[in-house]
Amino acid sequence: MKKKNHNGLFHKRKESVTEENPAGEIPEEASSEENEELSLQDSGAPLMIHLQALRRVLLVSAVAVVVSFFLVYYLAIEVLMAWIIHPIEERGIQIIYTSMSEALVTKFKVALIAALILAAPVIIWQIWSFIRPALYPKEKKAFRVLFLLALLLFLLGVVFCYLAVYMLAVDFFLVAGDNLATPMLSIDKYVSFLLGFIVPFGLAFQLPVVLYLMTRVGWTSYRTLASKRKFVILGIFVFAAILTPPDVVSQLALGLPMIALYEIGIQACRFTKPRERE
Repeated sequence: MKKKNHNGLFHKRKESVTEENPAGEIPEEASSEENEELSLQDSGAPLMIHLQALRRVLLVSAVAVVVSFFLVYYLAIEVLMAWIIHPIEERGIQIIYTSMSEALVTKFKVALIAALILAAPVIIWQIWSFIRPALYPKEKKAFRVLFLLALLLFLLGVVFCYLAVYMLAVDFFLVAGDNLATPMLSIDKYVSFLLGFIVPFGLAFQLPVVLYLMTRVGWTSYRTLASKRKFVILGIFVFAAILTPPDVVSQLALGLPMIALYEIGIQACRFTKPRERE
């Protein structure tokens, strides 16, 4: 019986071999496809795909910035420059330039910054399309919420600085130099001062988002943040002294809102649970 079954099994195998492939060999198409897959895996095809996607993100973003730069420079640069120097001219101070290329270079600088803002939706969309496949559905939703919150906080910081702090700082500096010298502000230094004053406020207003992410990852907790409050306050004023111009008004104007944002971040971390590690 065992021999009969063995022979029957042998005949079945033989029949399958002769019907599908008389020679009993692997089809050339299947073997070639498998060889191509193995060669792609060995050559690091996934890495090349990611590099090509990253190259596309950088290329599209660069094109968007260049196109936006030319649009801003040829259509709106005069309006932007008038808006920037308005706070100084309103106070009766004349803006000058001290070198032949200073005015032109300053226009390029302003146009480039405006181009980055104008092209930001394209850049953000490209970055999002690059990292979206690597995220789970819950992570995609959380990323959208955090991104919108970070964008709103940045804009809030810039608007708050320009409307509530920057004008006070300008008046403070002008009063401090009154009866000492005649103010003659260079356009390049004035624009650099404006950007150096506004941008740190936008970055500092990201503090609640940073605290939430650190708590979510597990790097810190509500108790740790609350117990280290006094050291953080000291660090905030050191941070404000580094980012803002060297005057007490600017440092307080940046430090006090950051302390308030830190307290808001602490309260948000109170209800945040660390992500479970797999």
